[in-house]
Amino acid sequence: MRSSTRKTLTVALGSAAAILLAASPSSAAGLPWSAGHGTATASGTRWLEKGSGILTSTLAVEGELKNTGPGCYSLWSMTIHDFAPMPARNIATQCGPGTKPVSFKAYYAPTTTGSVYVCKGEGAQDCGQQISVTTWPIRKPTSQPAASE
Repeated sequence: MRSSTRKTLTVALGSAAAILLAASPSSAAGLPWSAGHGTATASGTRWLEKGSGILTSTLAVEGELKNTGPGCYSLWSMTIHDFAPMPARNIATQCGPGTKPVSFKAYYAPTTTGSVYVCKGEGAQDCGQQISVTTWPIRKPTSQPAASE
């Protein structure tokens, strides 16, 4: 039984390492994300940047928070590492009509989950649905070559 557990763990860690190593900036496209609540929407792209360890990377998220109505709206991020939730972070706030750029990075390992959500005001009491930014695959965007004519 003990040998079976070690074999399962080895296979799982090897698979996770292969996924993370395949997430190189030069070989992959970023994935879009979007969230909204009330008169505000947030959207952008997310990807992984290779870390220093075999099972660690950095989750990079970029985009914009747009509000079309009165009042303030904020974009929040929540990350869970090894089943332990980290405190929610206010990424950006837009008061009144306008757009604000958003960008943040978070430590990422195979046991990390993360989400973003839009809330009315500057607190996190009246919020929209949490949207995952750690759904696979998550890789850095690459520029597409121009089409020849």
